[in-house]
Amino acid sequence: MKETNIYKPLRAELIEVIEESPTIKSFVLVPEQEFSFATGQFVELTLNGTGEAPFTPSSSPLVKDRIEITIMKAGYVTEKIHNLKPGEIMGIRGPYGRGYPLDRLYGKEILIVGGGCGFAPLRSLLYNLEAEKDKVRKVTFCYGSKNPAECIYKPYIENLKTIDKFEVHRTVDVADETWAGEVGVATVLLDKVEVNIDDSVAVVCGPPIMMKFGVMKLLEMGYKDRQIYLSMEKNMSCGLGKCGHCMMGEYFVCKDGPVFSYDEIKDQPDIWK
Repeated sequence: MKETNIYKPLRAELIEVIEESPTIKSFVLVPEQEFSFATGQFVELTLNGTGEAPFTPSSSPLVKDRIEITIMKAGYVTEKIHNLKPGEIMGIRGPYGRGYPLDRLYGKEILIVGGGCGFAPLRSLLYNLEAEKDKVRKVTFCYGSKNPAECIYKPYIENLKTIDKFEVHRTVDVADETWAGEVGVATVLLDKVEVNIDDSVAVVCGPPIMMKFGVMKLLEMGYKDRQIYLSMEKNMSCGLGKCGHCMMGEYFVCKDGPVFSYDEIKDQPDIWK
């Protein structure tokens, strides 16, 4: 039996580039064959001659013929990717890791807290929950961006507001003349939500400092450690648990996560770094 080369990416054509904000773009790819992932899992995105980097898809896991990946320009590889035009060939390796435990979300009220580009994996989760909204009681989404211009997926947010069982709250760190909504970090929105905590789970994804204070606020509200799920997409590199770059105490984030419950990792060292 021929062994599969785990390092060989699947060829994929870039068909569309969407400018989400001044620093963030979404890349729509069509793989050469159907590609499946569970919401919250990640892939390694390859650019020949440049390198690869891990990203969590932002598209629906129910769509198999294309995949959307949202990327903030933050380094050498991401800058090269940001310069790509439709028609380029890239590579996808994966999917890897453990995604969101949907079976533990069904039948619950779901409180989702996102910040910045952390909206990317959360949008995949929201797509999944929207498709199966008969299995959930309510979904409350709280999202914060640095400023109004840095808010991503604006058309999607407006559509989400119209869907039964879904509720959306937004804030910005710094307002401008176009903004008349809430001002402050994402956690300020948690004072405005109504949720039955005993029958709820919370999901958090964003910059580490936002996740830290988000968890603190959720605990203050009465959530238990086991009710809080975090996407710890920190320091991942190879995606296979080989390089050790993403070790977090006893865990490899790429293999054991990137989604963890807070009670799994709260006693591990440096989880917010």
